[in-house]
Amino acid sequence: MPIVKSLTVSVVILLAGCTGLPDGIDPVSDLDVERYQGTWYEIARLDHSFEEGLSNVTAEYSVQDDGSIRVINRGFSEEEGQWEEAEGRAVFVEDEANGHLKVSFFGPFYASYVVFRLDEDYRFAYITGYDRDYLWFLSKTPTVDDEALEDFKDVASAKGFDLEELIVVDQSRNR
Repeated sequence: MPIVKSLTVSVVILLAGCTGLPDGIDPVSDLDVERYQGTWYEIARLDHSFEEGLSNVTAEYSVQDDGSIRVINRGFSEEEGQWEEAEGRAVFVEDEANGHLKVSFFGPFYASYVVFRLDEDYRFAYITGYDRDYLWFLSKTPTVDDEALEDFKDVASAKGFDLEELIVVDQSRNR
């Protein structure tokens, strides 16, 4: 029985870690979810298996009646020659003004979604996960100017992200 209890505690700790915050990263504290919802274009990211090879990536957020956020991620797979889509659900970890959410695309398993920078016009958002292996630069438009991309890189570097593997996402199909 002690092994089962130990395993259960380990799984709970592991899952809780996936919804935490990276050290030194603070979520925005004045998020307006009504302004945040809509379609965001992925400008740059640190690549992961779930997005590998995808271009023209978008994330669409919409507030549901229960206060959760419906998430639809979409991207084009050049290898498959088709669009791929995943639907998920995000909920606030604290209150709606705090940019720390947890998102799930796989049933009861959640991971952190941390908005750590958001411009006052809701044009750009910088997102991370529970650690610095996850990083996204989102925009309300499919392209940004060089200055916006450089600002993102400067802020991300200053926050301790390793940008060696940063991918600038092709959005040519979304223009």
